[in-house]
Amino acid sequence: MPKLLTVSRAARLVGVSRGAVQKKIQDGELPTFEGQVTPVDLLRVFPDTELKPDREFERVTSIKAHAYGKRVAERTMPDPEILSARLQEVGGELADAKVALKHYRTVFQQLQDQLDQISHSTAQTRGELASQLRKWLSKALDQSQSDIRPIQPLLLQDSMLTVMSAHVHLQPSGHEFFVEGKDSILEAALTAGLSLDYRCSNGNCGACKARIISGDVKKIKNHDYVITEAEKGMGYALLCCHTAVTDLVVEAREASGAGDIPEQEIPAKVKGIERLTEDMIQLSLQTPRTLRMRFLAGQLAELRAGDARKSYHMASCPCDDRNIQFYVRKETGNAFSDYVFGKLKKSEVVNIRGPFGDYILNEDSPRSIVFIAWDDGFSPINSLIEHAMALEIAERMHLYWIVSKDKQHYRDNQCRAWADALDNFSYEPLVAGSHARDALNHVFRQHRQLEDYDIYIAGPEAAVTGARQILDNRAFPAAQVFGYVVE
Repeated sequence: MPKLLTVSRAARLVGVSRGAVQKKIQDGELPTFEGQVTPVDLLRVFPDTELKPDREFERVTSIKAHAYGKRVAERTMPDPEILSARLQEVGGELADAKVALKHYRTVFQQLQDQLDQISHSTAQTRGELASQLRKWLSKALDQSQSDIRPIQPLLLQDSMLTVMSAHVHLQPSGHEFFVEGKDSILEAALTAGLSLDYRCSNGNCGACKARIISGDVKKIKNHDYVITEAEKGMGYALLCCHTAVTDLVVEAREASGAGDIPEQEIPAKVKGIERLTEDMIQLSLQTPRTLRMRFLAGQLAELRAGDARKSYHMASCPCDDRNIQFYVRKETGNAFSDYVFGKLKKSEVVNIRGPFGDYILNEDSPRSIVFIAWDDGFSPINSLIEHAMALEIAERMHLYWIVSKDKQHYRDNQCRAWADALDNFSYEPLVAGSHARDALNHVFRQHRQLEDYDIYIAGPEAAVTGARQILDNRAFPAAQVFGYVVE
Protein backbone atom coordinates (compact mmCIF):
# COMPACT_ATOMS: atom_id res chain seq x y z
CA MET A 1 0.00 0.00 0.00
CA PRO A 2 1.46 3.42 -0.93
CA LYS A 3 2.08 6.11 1.65
CA LEU A 4 -1.18 7.69 2.83
CA LEU A 5 -1.71 11.33 3.80
CA THR A 6 -4.35 12.77 6.10
CA VAL A 7 -6.61 15.45 4.61
CA SER A 8 -4.95 18.18 6.68
CA ARG A 9 -1.44 17.15 5.65
CA ALA A 10 -2.46 16.77 2.01
CA ALA A 11 -3.92 20.29 2.01
CA ARG A 12 -0.74 21.77 3.44
CA LEU A 13 1.46 19.94 0.93
CA VAL A 14 -0.38 21.23 -2.14
CA GLY A 15 -1.01 24.68 -0.62
CA VAL A 16 -4.82 24.71 -0.61
CA SER A 17 -7.40 24.87 2.16
CA ARG A 18 -8.58 21.73 3.90
CA GLY A 19 -12.06 22.51 2.58
CA ALA A 20 -10.78 22.43 -1.01
CA VAL A 21 -9.41 18.91 -0.55
CA GLN A 22 -12.62 17.79 1.16
CA LYS A 23 -14.65 19.18 -1.76
CA LYS A 24 -12.64 17.06 -4.22
CA ILE A 25 -13.31 14.00 -2.05
CA GLN A 26 -17.04 14.75 -1.82
CA ASP A 27 -17.25 15.24 -5.60
CA GLY A 28 -15.63 11.83 -6.15
CA GLU A 29 -12.52 13.27 -7.82
CA LEU A 30 -10.12 12.27 -5.05
CA PRO A 31 -10.39 8.69 -3.72
CA THR A 32 -9.73 7.97 -0.06
CA PHE A 33 -8.55 4.98 1.91
CA GLU A 34 -9.92 5.08 5.46
CA GLY A 35 -10.18 8.87 5.19
CA GLN A 36 -6.67 9.35 3.76
CA VAL A 37 -5.32 9.99 0.26
CA THR A 38 -2.30 8.84 -1.73
CA PRO A 39 0.36 11.25 -3.08
CA VAL A 40 -0.27 9.97 -6.63
CA ASP A 41 -3.98 10.77 -6.48
CA LEU A 42 -3.27 14.10 -4.78
CA LEU A 43 -0.98 15.27 -7.59
CA ARG A 44 -3.42 13.98 -10.20
CA VAL A 45 -6.23 16.13 -8.77
CA PHE A 46 -3.96 19.14 -8.09
CA PRO A 47 -1.57 18.96 -11.09
CA ASP A 48 -0.50 22.61 -10.87
CA THR A 49 1.00 22.20 -7.41
CA GLU A 50 4.29 24.04 -6.93
CA LEU A 51 6.31 21.82 -4.66
CA LYS A 52 8.30 24.38 -2.69
CA PRO A 53 9.28 23.46 0.88
CA ASP A 54 8.42 26.91 2.18
CA ARG A 55 5.16 27.46 0.25
CA GLU A 56 2.80 26.69 3.12
CA PHE A 57 4.90 28.51 5.69
CA GLU A 58 4.94 31.64 3.49
CA ARG A 59 1.17 31.42 3.10
CA VAL A 60 0.54 31.07 6.81
CA THR A 61 2.98 33.87 7.59
CA SER A 62 1.22 36.12 5.09
CA ILE A 63 -2.18 35.47 6.63
CA LYS A 64 -0.97 36.13 10.14
CA ALA A 65 1.06 39.21 9.23
CA HIS A 66 -1.70 40.92 7.25
CA ALA A 67 -4.86 39.62 8.88
CA TYR A 68 -4.56 38.73 12.54
CA GLY A 69 -0.95 38.00 13.51
CA LYS A 70 -0.79 36.52 16.97
CA ARG A 71 2.56 34.75 17.22
CA VAL A 72 6.12 36.07 17.10
CA ALA A 73 8.90 34.86 14.82
CA GLU A 74 11.13 33.48 17.55
CA ARG A 75 8.51 30.86 18.43
CA THR A 76 8.39 29.24 15.00
CA MET A 77 11.31 26.80 15.40
CA PRO A 78 11.14 23.73 17.65
CA ASP A 79 13.77 23.50 20.36
CA PRO A 80 16.89 21.44 19.53
CA GLU A 81 15.83 18.37 21.51
CA ILE A 82 12.48 18.09 19.76
CA LEU A 83 14.00 18.87 16.37
CA SER A 84 16.57 16.12 16.95
CA ALA A 85 13.84 13.63 17.88
CA ARG A 86 11.81 14.47 14.78
CA LEU A 87 14.90 14.17 12.57
CA GLN A 88 15.60 10.81 14.14
CA GLU A 89 12.05 9.68 13.37
CA VAL A 90 12.26 10.83 9.75
CA GLY A 91 15.70 9.25 9.47
CA GLY A 92 14.29 5.99 10.78
CA GLU A 93 11.51 6.05 8.20
CA LEU A 94 14.06 6.76 5.45
CA ALA A 95 16.26 3.91 6.63
CA ASP A 96 13.30 1.53 6.65
CA ALA A 97 12.38 2.62 3.13
CA LYS A 98 15.95 2.02 1.90
CA VAL A 99 16.03 -1.44 3.48
CA ALA A 100 12.69 -2.31 1.89
CA LEU A 101 13.84 -1.03 -1.51
CA LYS A 102 17.06 -3.01 -1.29
CA HIS A 103 15.06 -6.11 -0.35
CA TYR A 104 12.71 -5.77 -3.31
CA ARG A 105 15.60 -5.18 -5.69
CA THR A 106 17.25 -8.37 -4.43
CA VAL A 107 14.03 -10.36 -4.82
CA PHE A 108 13.51 -9.09 -8.35
CA GLN A 109 17.12 -9.79 -9.28
CA GLN A 110 16.76 -13.35 -8.01
CA LEU A 111 13.58 -13.71 -9.98
CA GLN A 112 15.32 -12.50 -13.11
CA ASP A 113 18.16 -14.99 -12.55
CA GLN A 114 15.65 -17.81 -12.28
CA LEU A 115 13.89 -16.69 -15.40
CA ASP A 116 17.25 -16.61 -17.21
CA GLN A 117 17.68 -20.27 -16.39
CA ILE A 118 14.19 -21.05 -17.62
CA SER A 119 14.80 -19.20 -20.88
CA HIS A 120 17.88 -21.36 -21.58
CA SER A 121 15.98 -24.61 -21.09
CA THR A 122 15.39 -26.90 -24.06
CA ALA A 123 11.62 -26.67 -23.92
CA GLN A 124 10.78 -24.09 -26.58
CA THR A 125 7.36 -23.21 -25.21
CA ARG A 126 8.73 -22.74 -21.72
CA GLY A 127 11.54 -20.59 -23.02
CA GLU A 128 9.22 -18.32 -24.95
CA LEU A 129 6.99 -17.87 -21.96
CA ALA A 130 9.94 -17.19 -19.71
CA SER A 131 11.33 -14.61 -22.14
CA GLN A 132 7.99 -12.82 -22.27
CA LEU A 133 7.73 -12.88 -18.51
CA ARG A 134 11.20 -11.37 -18.14
CA LYS A 135 10.34 -8.56 -20.55
CA TRP A 136 7.19 -7.89 -18.60
CA LEU A 137 9.08 -7.82 -15.32
CA SER A 138 11.69 -5.42 -16.70
CA LYS A 139 8.96 -3.13 -18.02
CA ALA A 140 7.11 -3.31 -14.72
CA LEU A 141 10.24 -2.30 -12.79
CA ASP A 142 10.83 0.65 -15.13
CA GLN A 143 7.20 1.65 -14.82
CA SER A 144 7.31 1.54 -11.01
CA GLN A 145 10.29 3.90 -11.03
CA SER A 146 8.48 6.35 -13.35
CA ASP A 147 5.46 6.25 -11.05
CA ILE A 148 7.58 7.05 -8.01
CA ARG A 149 9.59 9.87 -9.61
CA PRO A 150 6.75 12.49 -9.82
CA ILE A 151 5.80 12.08 -6.18
CA GLN A 152 9.35 12.17 -4.81
CA PRO A 153 9.28 15.99 -4.32
CA LEU A 154 5.94 15.66 -2.53
CA LEU A 155 7.31 12.97 -0.22
CA LEU A 156 10.42 15.09 0.39
CA GLN A 157 8.24 18.04 1.32
CA ASP A 158 6.18 15.79 3.59
CA SER A 159 9.38 14.72 5.35
CA MET A 160 10.31 18.37 5.90
CA LEU A 161 6.83 19.08 7.24
CA THR A 162 7.25 16.18 9.67
CA VAL A 163 10.48 17.74 10.97
CA MET A 164 9.04 21.24 11.31
CA SER A 165 5.70 20.26 12.83
CA ALA A 166 3.96 17.31 14.44
CA HIS A 167 0.52 16.19 13.30
CA VAL A 168 -2.14 15.60 15.98
CA HIS A 169 -5.30 13.56 15.44
CA LEU A 170 -8.01 14.04 18.07
CA GLN A 171 -10.44 11.37 19.15
CA PRO A 172 -13.39 11.00 19.15
CA SER A 173 -13.99 14.13 17.03
CA GLY A 174 -11.54 13.27 14.26
CA HIS A 175 -10.20 16.85 14.19
CA GLU A 176 -6.59 17.38 13.13
CA PHE A 177 -4.01 20.09 13.68
CA PHE A 178 -0.26 20.68 13.66
CA VAL A 179 2.06 21.59 16.54
CA GLU A 180 4.70 24.01 15.33
CA GLY A 181 7.66 25.68 16.96
CA LYS A 182 7.62 25.84 20.74
CA ASP A 183 3.85 25.71 21.12
CA SER A 184 2.19 23.46 23.64
CA ILE A 185 -0.37 20.99 22.30
CA LEU A 186 -3.14 23.17 23.76
CA GLU A 187 -1.79 26.38 22.17
CA ALA A 188 -1.54 24.65 18.79
CA ALA A 189 -5.10 23.34 19.05
CA LEU A 190 -6.46 26.80 19.92
CA THR A 191 -4.49 28.39 17.08
CA ALA A 192 -6.08 25.83 14.74
CA GLY A 193 -9.51 27.00 15.88
CA LEU A 194 -10.37 23.96 17.99
CA SER A 195 -12.15 24.29 21.33
CA LEU A 196 -10.45 21.83 23.65
CA ASP A 197 -11.49 21.76 27.30
CA TYR A 198 -9.24 24.04 29.39
CA ARG A 199 -9.32 26.85 31.93
CA CYS A 200 -6.07 28.15 33.40
CA SER A 201 -3.69 26.97 30.61
CA ASN A 202 -0.94 27.07 33.24
CA GLY A 203 -0.93 23.58 34.72
CA ASN A 204 -2.99 24.35 37.81
CA CYS A 205 -6.56 23.22 37.13
CA GLY A 206 -6.16 19.97 35.19
CA ALA A 207 -9.04 20.77 32.83
CA CYS A 208 -6.89 20.08 29.74
CA LYS A 209 -5.86 16.62 30.92
CA ALA A 210 -6.03 14.21 27.98
CA ARG A 211 -4.86 10.72 27.07
CA ILE A 212 -2.00 10.28 24.61
CA ILE A 213 -3.02 7.16 22.69
CA SER A 214 0.06 7.06 20.47
CA GLY A 215 3.18 9.16 19.90
CA ASP A 216 5.66 10.91 22.17
CA VAL A 217 5.26 14.16 24.10
CA LYS A 218 7.67 16.31 26.08
CA LYS A 219 6.99 18.41 29.16
CA ILE A 220 7.82 22.06 28.46
CA LYS A 221 6.65 23.62 31.73
CA ASN A 222 6.13 22.42 35.28
CA HIS A 223 2.62 22.12 36.66
CA ASP A 224 1.03 22.00 40.11
CA TYR A 225 -1.81 19.72 39.10
CA VAL A 226 -0.97 16.15 40.13
CA ILE A 227 -1.40 13.34 37.63
CA THR A 228 -1.48 10.00 39.44
CA GLU A 229 0.88 7.18 38.56
CA ALA A 230 -2.09 5.16 37.32
CA GLU A 231 -3.08 8.02 34.98
CA LYS A 232 0.50 8.36 33.76
CA GLY A 233 0.49 4.66 32.99
CA MET A 234 -2.62 5.15 30.88
CA GLY A 235 -0.93 7.97 28.94
CA TYR A 236 -2.57 11.03 30.51
CA ALA A 237 -0.82 14.41 30.29
CA LEU A 238 -1.70 18.11 30.56
CA LEU A 239 -1.91 19.53 27.07
CA CYS A 240 -0.98 23.03 28.26
CA CYS A 241 2.35 21.80 29.64
CA HIS A 242 3.45 19.36 26.93
CA THR A 243 4.40 19.61 23.28
CA ALA A 244 4.44 16.96 20.59
CA VAL A 245 7.73 15.29 19.73
CA THR A 246 6.22 12.97 17.11
CA ASP A 247 2.82 12.69 15.45
CA LEU A 248 0.12 12.03 18.04
CA VAL A 249 -3.29 10.47 18.49
CA VAL A 250 -4.95 12.14 21.48
CA GLU A 251 -8.21 11.45 23.27
CA ALA A 252 -9.50 14.82 24.50
CA ARG A 253 -12.73 16.64 25.35
CA GLU A 254 -13.94 19.36 22.98
CA ALA A 255 -16.82 21.81 23.08
CA SER A 256 -19.51 20.89 20.56
CA GLY A 257 -21.71 23.94 21.14
CA ALA A 258 -22.31 27.09 23.16
CA GLY A 259 -23.73 25.04 26.04
CA ASP A 260 -20.34 23.40 26.58
CA ILE A 261 -18.61 26.70 27.38
CA PRO A 262 -18.96 27.75 31.05
CA GLU A 263 -19.71 31.34 32.04
CA GLN A 264 -16.59 33.12 33.29
CA GLU A 265 -15.76 36.45 34.87
CA ILE A 266 -12.26 37.73 34.20
CA PRO A 267 -10.48 41.02 34.98
CA ALA A 268 -8.69 42.09 31.81
CA LYS A 269 -6.34 44.98 31.19
CA VAL A 270 -6.81 47.51 28.44
CA LYS A 271 -4.10 46.80 25.90
CA GLY A 272 -5.21 49.23 23.23
CA ILE A 273 -7.77 51.95 22.49
CA GLU A 274 -7.73 52.65 18.76
CA ARG A 275 -9.99 55.35 17.35
CA LEU A 276 -11.09 53.91 13.99
CA THR A 277 -13.56 56.65 13.13
CA GLU A 278 -15.03 59.61 14.96
CA ASP A 279 -17.64 57.36 16.60
CA MET A 280 -15.95 53.91 16.60
CA ILE A 281 -13.22 52.56 18.87
CA GLN A 282 -11.48 49.21 18.73
CA LEU A 283 -11.01 48.13 22.33
CA SER A 284 -8.30 45.50 22.85
CA LEU A 285 -8.31 43.67 26.19
CA GLN A 286 -5.73 41.21 27.52
CA THR A 287 -6.59 38.59 30.12
CA PRO A 288 -4.12 37.26 32.72
CA ARG A 289 -1.86 34.44 31.51
CA THR A 290 -3.39 32.07 34.04
CA LEU A 291 -7.03 33.06 33.48
CA ARG A 292 -7.97 33.17 29.84
CA MET A 293 -11.34 33.75 28.22
CA ARG A 294 -12.77 30.65 26.64
CA PHE A 295 -15.46 31.40 24.05
CA LEU A 296 -16.78 30.45 20.63
CA ALA A 297 -16.59 32.72 17.61
CA GLY A 298 -19.67 34.91 17.33
CA GLN A 299 -20.50 35.04 21.05
CA LEU A 300 -20.98 38.11 23.29
CA ALA A 301 -19.60 39.21 26.63
CA GLU A 302 -20.62 41.87 29.13
CA LEU A 303 -17.96 44.52 29.73
CA ARG A 304 -17.81 46.53 32.97
CA ALA A 305 -15.64 49.56 33.61
CA GLY A 306 -16.31 51.54 36.74
CA ASP A 307 -20.08 51.49 37.28
CA ALA A 308 -20.86 51.27 33.55
CA ARG A 309 -21.54 48.03 31.71
CA LYS A 310 -22.74 46.86 28.30
CA SER A 311 -22.66 43.67 26.21
CA TYR A 312 -20.66 43.52 22.98
CA HIS A 313 -19.72 40.80 20.54
CA MET A 314 -16.18 39.54 20.76
CA ALA A 315 -14.75 40.51 17.39
CA SER A 316 -11.62 38.37 17.48
CA CYS A 317 -10.81 34.70 17.04
CA PRO A 318 -11.04 32.27 19.99
CA CYS A 319 -7.65 31.00 18.83
CA ASP A 320 -6.08 33.96 20.68
CA ASP A 321 -7.81 33.57 24.02
CA ARG A 322 -5.76 36.22 25.86
CA ASN A 323 -6.17 39.09 23.43
CA ILE A 324 -9.82 39.91 22.79
CA GLN A 325 -11.11 42.71 20.61
CA PHE A 326 -14.38 44.62 20.79
CA TYR A 327 -15.80 47.37 18.59
CA VAL A 328 -17.43 50.08 20.70
CA ARG A 329 -19.63 52.65 18.96
CA LYS A 330 -20.25 56.06 20.52
CA GLU A 331 -23.89 56.16 21.61
CA THR A 332 -25.60 59.17 23.15
CA GLY A 333 -26.84 58.37 26.65
CA ASN A 334 -24.92 55.08 26.94
CA ALA A 335 -22.80 55.16 30.12
CA PHE A 336 -20.28 52.52 29.00
CA SER A 337 -19.78 54.17 25.61
CA ASP A 338 -19.29 57.54 27.32
CA TYR A 339 -16.70 55.99 29.66
CA VAL A 340 -14.73 54.35 26.82
CA PHE A 341 -14.67 57.51 24.70
CA GLY A 342 -14.02 59.93 27.58
CA LYS A 343 -12.27 58.29 30.54
CA LEU A 344 -10.87 54.82 29.80
CA LYS A 345 -7.09 54.58 29.95
CA LYS A 346 -4.56 52.03 28.80
CA SER A 347 -3.73 49.32 31.42
CA GLU A 348 -7.01 50.02 33.24
CA VAL A 349 -8.97 46.93 34.29
CA VAL A 350 -12.20 46.06 32.45
CA ASN A 351 -14.16 43.06 33.72
CA ILE A 352 -15.37 40.55 31.13
CA ARG A 353 -18.34 38.31 31.94
CA GLY A 354 -19.50 35.65 29.52
CA PRO A 355 -19.65 34.21 26.99
CA PHE A 356 -23.30 34.40 25.91
CA GLY A 357 -25.22 33.61 22.75
CA ASP A 358 -25.36 30.78 20.24
CA TYR A 359 -24.65 32.61 16.97
CA ILE A 360 -21.72 30.36 16.11
CA LEU A 361 -20.15 28.68 13.10
CA ASN A 362 -21.50 25.38 11.80
CA GLU A 363 -18.11 23.69 11.68
CA ASP A 364 -19.44 20.40 10.29
CA SER A 365 -20.83 21.93 7.11
CA PRO A 366 -18.94 21.06 3.90
CA ARG A 367 -20.28 24.14 2.08
CA SER A 368 -18.57 27.40 1.17
CA ILE A 369 -19.70 30.50 3.05
CA VAL A 370 -21.22 33.88 2.25
CA PHE A 371 -20.82 36.36 5.11
CA ILE A 372 -23.04 39.47 5.14
CA ALA A 373 -22.19 42.10 7.74
CA TRP A 374 -24.62 45.02 7.92
CA ASP A 375 -23.32 48.07 9.81
CA ASP A 376 -22.16 46.94 13.29
CA GLY A 377 -23.00 43.33 12.45
CA PHE A 378 -19.37 43.27 11.37
CA SER A 379 -18.30 42.45 14.97
CA PRO A 380 -19.64 38.86 15.14
CA ILE A 381 -18.92 38.31 11.45
CA ASN A 382 -15.30 39.37 12.05
CA SER A 383 -14.96 36.68 14.71
CA LEU A 384 -16.63 34.00 12.56
CA ILE A 385 -14.33 34.77 9.62
CA GLU A 386 -11.13 34.55 11.66
CA HIS A 387 -12.36 31.30 13.18
CA ALA A 388 -13.16 29.86 9.74
CA MET A 389 -9.68 30.90 8.59
CA ALA A 390 -8.11 29.08 11.52
CA LEU A 391 -10.14 25.93 10.84
CA GLU A 392 -9.67 26.07 7.05
CA ILE A 393 -13.05 24.38 6.66
CA ALA A 394 -14.55 26.32 3.76
CA GLU A 395 -13.49 25.96 0.15
CA ARG A 396 -14.52 29.57 -0.55
CA MET A 397 -15.47 32.53 1.67
CA HIS A 398 -17.12 35.74 0.48
CA LEU A 399 -17.58 38.79 2.69
CA TYR A 400 -20.06 41.55 1.84
CA TRP A 401 -20.01 44.46 4.27
CA ILE A 402 -23.06 46.66 3.74
CA VAL A 403 -23.21 49.99 5.54
CA SER A 404 -25.88 52.65 5.78
CA LYS A 405 -25.13 56.06 4.35
CA ASP A 406 -24.11 57.45 7.73
CA LYS A 407 -21.83 54.52 8.65
CA GLN A 408 -18.32 53.58 7.53
CA HIS A 409 -16.35 50.44 6.75
CA TYR A 410 -14.16 51.03 9.78
CA ARG A 411 -12.07 47.89 9.17
CA ASP A 412 -11.85 48.11 5.40
CA ASN A 413 -8.06 47.70 5.26
CA GLN A 414 -8.21 44.54 7.36
CA CYS A 415 -10.83 43.00 5.05
CA ARG A 416 -8.77 43.86 1.98
CA ALA A 417 -5.73 42.29 3.65
CA TRP A 418 -7.67 39.06 4.10
CA ALA A 419 -8.53 39.06 0.40
CA ASP A 420 -4.88 39.71 -0.51
CA ALA A 421 -3.51 37.00 1.78
CA LEU A 422 -6.03 34.25 0.99
CA ASP A 423 -6.75 33.03 -2.52
CA ASN A 424 -10.08 31.54 -1.40
CA PHE A 425 -11.43 34.76 0.14
CA SER A 426 -13.17 37.69 -1.53
CA TYR A 427 -14.42 40.99 -0.12
CA GLU A 428 -16.83 43.60 -1.43
CA PRO A 429 -17.79 46.72 0.55
CA LEU A 430 -21.25 48.09 -0.24
CA VAL A 431 -23.26 51.16 0.71
CA ALA A 432 -27.00 50.69 1.04
CA GLY A 433 -29.07 53.21 -0.90
CA SER A 434 -32.64 54.25 -0.28
CA HIS A 435 -33.78 50.70 -1.09
CA ALA A 436 -31.86 48.44 1.29
CA ARG A 437 -33.01 45.25 -0.42
CA ASP A 438 -31.15 46.27 -3.56
CA ALA A 439 -27.87 45.61 -1.73
CA LEU A 440 -29.05 42.16 -0.60
CA ASN A 441 -30.28 41.25 -4.07
CA HIS A 442 -26.90 42.35 -5.44
CA VAL A 443 -25.13 39.96 -3.05
CA PHE A 444 -27.28 36.98 -3.93
CA ARG A 445 -26.97 37.61 -7.68
CA GLN A 446 -23.20 37.13 -7.42
CA HIS A 447 -23.62 33.38 -6.86
CA ARG A 448 -25.31 31.25 -9.51
CA GLN A 449 -25.37 28.16 -7.32
CA LEU A 450 -26.36 29.91 -4.10
CA GLU A 451 -27.62 26.65 -2.59
CA ASP A 452 -23.99 25.49 -2.43
CA TYR A 453 -23.35 28.07 0.31
CA ASP A 454 -24.11 28.63 3.96
CA ILE A 455 -25.15 32.26 4.55
CA TYR A 456 -24.32 34.15 7.74
CA ILE A 457 -25.87 37.58 8.15
CA ALA A 458 -25.66 39.91 11.15
CA GLY A 459 -27.09 43.38 11.43
CA PRO A 460 -30.28 45.34 12.13
CA GLU A 461 -33.56 43.45 12.31
CA ALA A 462 -34.78 44.89 9.02
CA ALA A 463 -31.67 43.61 7.21
CA VAL A 464 -31.82 40.11 8.69
CA THR A 465 -35.58 39.81 8.10
CA GLY A 466 -35.22 41.15 4.57
CA ALA A 467 -32.50 38.65 3.74
CA ARG A 468 -34.58 35.75 5.05
CA GLN A 469 -37.60 36.86 2.99
CA ILE A 470 -35.58 37.12 -0.22
CA LEU A 471 -34.06 33.68 0.37
CA ASP A 472 -37.45 32.17 1.25
CA ASN A 473 -38.82 33.45 -2.05
CA ARG A 474 -35.97 31.69 -3.80
CA ALA A 475 -36.76 28.45 -1.91
CA PHE A 476 -33.31 28.60 -0.33
CA PRO A 477 -32.89 25.95 2.43
CA ALA A 478 -33.67 27.61 5.76
CA ALA A 479 -31.15 25.37 7.55
CA GLN A 480 -28.34 27.07 5.59
CA VAL A 481 -29.20 30.59 6.78
CA PHE A 482 -27.75 31.86 10.06
CA GLY A 483 -29.08 35.28 11.02
CA TYR A 484 -28.40 37.44 14.04
CA VAL A 485 -30.06 40.72 14.96
CA VAL A 486 -27.55 43.21 16.38
CA GLU A 487 -29.23 45.56 18.85
